[in-house]
Amino acid sequence: MAEPTAIADTAPAGLQRRIGLWSAVAVVIGSTIGSGIFRSPAGIADKLPGPGPLLFVWVVGGVFALCGALTLAEIATAFPRTGGVYVFCREGWGRLAGFLFGWGQLVMIRAASLGAISITFAEYFFRVLGRDPQGVDQMMYVRWTACGAILLTALFNVIGVRTSSAVVNFTVIAKYGGLVFIVLIAMAIGLPQTGGNFTPVMPAGSITPAMFGLALVSTLWAFDGWADLSYNAGEVINPQRNLPRALIGGTLLVLVIYLAANVAYLAVLPIEEIRQSKLVAADVAQRLLGGGGAAFVSILVMVSTFGTLNAVLLTSPRVFFAMAADKLFFPVFARVHPTRGTPWISVALVATLGCAFVLIGTFESLADAFVTAFLPFYMLAVGAIFRLRRRPDYKPTFRVPLYPVVPLLFVTSVLFLLGNAIVQPESRVSTLVVLGVVAAGAPVYYLFFGRRVAS
Repeated sequence: MAEPTAIADTAPAGLQRRIGLWSAVAVVIGSTIGSGIFRSPAGIADKLPGPGPLLFVWVVGGVFALCGALTLAEIATAFPRTGGVYVFCREGWGRLAGFLFGWGQLVMIRAASLGAISITFAEYFFRVLGRDPQGVDQMMYVRWTACGAILLTALFNVIGVRTSSAVVNFTVIAKYGGLVFIVLIAMAIGLPQTGGNFTPVMPAGSITPAMFGLALVSTLWAFDGWADLSYNAGEVINPQRNLPRALIGGTLLVLVIYLAANVAYLAVLPIEEIRQSKLVAADVAQRLLGGGGAAFVSILVMVSTFGTLNAVLLTSPRVFFAMAADKLFFPVFARVHPTRGTPWISVALVATLGCAFVLIGTFESLADAFVTAFLPFYMLAVGAIFRLRRRPDYKPTFRVPLYPVVPLLFVTSVLFLLGNAIVQPESRVSTLVVLGVVAAGAPVYYLFFGRRVAS
């Protein structure tokens, strides 16, 4: 394996540290809370036998994300540079690992993420207009609306970091406050009416590790985003102090509201109805408040997913920017707008790829492809801590608690999830195809970039 190449802690020229602590926390929450909590419960409930396993899988997903956030918080204080997970993979495992992460982002990860989130935005937009987003005659209109949302948020991120951060801050307050409102009305109005749908906790029927693993993959789609702030580490003010606080604090806030939201769903709807509900939050509000409640939640989901699109376009283009600055991608993507100070060409690239994926994929296929592609790289980034701690120049200002248990738990969980996805007939082919596409980046690296020396 190639030896890691030392990388300076400074940001590449042209990007300034403008993201404060609150904005950093907002990026974590805004990147994470998007479409998953509003529509993933249906697919998760379909794989599990009762309310007990349904709630437990959300707890496990939250612990998984927290273990990753704790570990990356340490590494980020040692390498507070633009690129985040890309930098961690490259520092820990070498240039090829860093390039493959960027390749996965290019051909699969971020485009699939943008596609899935924007489709959810468009579906709820059509619902607000009183049109059925699932209707055959509406499908292409939904997809073009999703593309329009991607392009608009890309424009915000070309204009400037302050503009995109302001959008993130506003939408985070709206989406988190909206979820709190749903939880409160469900517990105050729904629970007294239904008595809750929490029993039997474990109905007749077995739950297998294999099915739990597949449900956990869907849960991780909803939790993804906890690491996205690291891509902007080179733009965070006082990163040694603010990066750990934002990564850990933001992840904890997401875990709390996700658990509360699922309890609220079960307080109103039995698990059999949750399994059939593709827009579960809206159905809960419809049951409690009528048409006005459904309209409120639909607008909330629109705000939430729009904010997440903006957060993704604030964070992920920095990967291609950092790669180009390190001569692991084409130099044009390291250009900074002369007046706006943003990596505008990289932003345009991510937006274009997202639109392409919207036009060819469904939400379910996009979400599953995204999770399968990002897991190996998150495992490499977290696992890098075991190599980095042996380096004399590794000097983080934050240390992950319960080391090495926390990173080991994360790495072991990823190995189980990937192995389970390969073993299961319903997910084997798609998992191997996604992993094969990512692995195809290796010959691309050796053909175009392997001989270059990073500056």
